[in-house]
Amino acid sequence: MELNNKITGARGEEIASDFLIKQQYIIEERNWRHKHYEVDIIASKNKLLHFIEVKTRNSLRYGHPEESITKEKMQFLKNAASSYQHQHQKWKYIQFDVIAIELKNNEVKEIFFIEDVYF
Repeated sequence: MELNNKITGARGEEIASDFLIKQQYIIEERNWRHKHYEVDIIASKNKLLHFIEVKTRNSLRYGHPEESITKEKMQFLKNAASSYQHQHQKWKYIQFDVIAIELKNNEVKEIFFIEDVYF
């Protein structure tokens, strides 16, 4: 991954975390890793654990951020969630969400929160 993409991704995850905190979520994990899995943000709210994929773009040249999430990526997220639940058995109810962020001149232009993504 190009350095600029890593910087943009890290900025997006910071923005997403701040957004979630303002929405009364508790950030449980950021960049959680297990074996070959990684989840951008794991957050909780009202006894529900959220596995959140964050996509950030500086332009729409290659489409909206959320359009870059493939079925394979969602399956990867589902497998990661299964591993996380196995390690943290108190969490019975989970949900998958996406936060798509568009930046312009490194400032937030739009945050699109897609809750309860079904795949």
